[in-house]
Amino acid sequence: MEKIVNDLVGYEGLKIAQNKNYFNFSLESVVLPRFCEIRSGKIKIMDLCTGNAPIPLVLSTRTNQEIIGVEVQKEIYDLAVDSVKINNLDNQIKILNMDIKDIFNKFETDSFDLVTCNPPYFKVSEYSNLNDNKVKSIARHEILVTLDEIVSISRKILKNGGSLVIVHRADRFAELLLTLKKNNFEAKRVRFLQPKIGENANLVLVDAKKNGNVGLKVLPPLVCHNEDGSYTEEVLRMFER
Repeated sequence: MEKIVNDLVGYEGLKIAQNKNYFNFSLESVVLPRFCEIRSGKIKIMDLCTGNAPIPLVLSTRTNQEIIGVEVQKEIYDLAVDSVKINNLDNQIKILNMDIKDIFNKFETDSFDLVTCNPPYFKVSEYSNLNDNKVKSIARHEILVTLDEIVSISRKILKNGGSLVIVHRADRFAELLLTLKKNNFEAKRVRFLQPKIGENANLVLVDAKKNGNVGLKVLPPLVCHNEDGSYTEEVLRMFER
């Protein structure tokens, strides 16, 4: 296993364990936890499809509450566990190696206040161009879990009024809204991510509330890169604790 330990970009003192044969954490793994609205007081947080735990690590800079990360792939779970240990966050972040569809064997329904997820983005069909690397394919494609299953599981695990914060491809935004609605979620905040100014959005962040009231706030788009490819000032600010 070709494990390497990198700095979690911009977060001084935070490290993340990665493997160059699989994938590196992405920008949305930093942007999503900064998009979350985190209530004060005692809350429970779960990160589905946690990967090597970038979202729990960033969330730990914003709250001292317990964070549970769930990752089905053993190879990636091991990296997540290493990431937590390296940062001495064992008392705050717990990583579970399990299929999220089995989550109710371990946790009660209506027990979490916030669920976050950076899910597989691509549907699987006979025309899908799957990567020969099985770990990458499972991370990118809905091989083991679908968007509908993720939203349904989130509805069951969240308390009434709890929030699901999810990032997805912009071209699946309409489907995402319909799936949320079908599962009694009301989208409350939406923000699109543009690679560069003037370009079409490629990703979207959605904060949806279980059994929430109607009322959607569409935030200004987040432009991620300058013309030279460097991060914009707003993105750089998100890297600060």
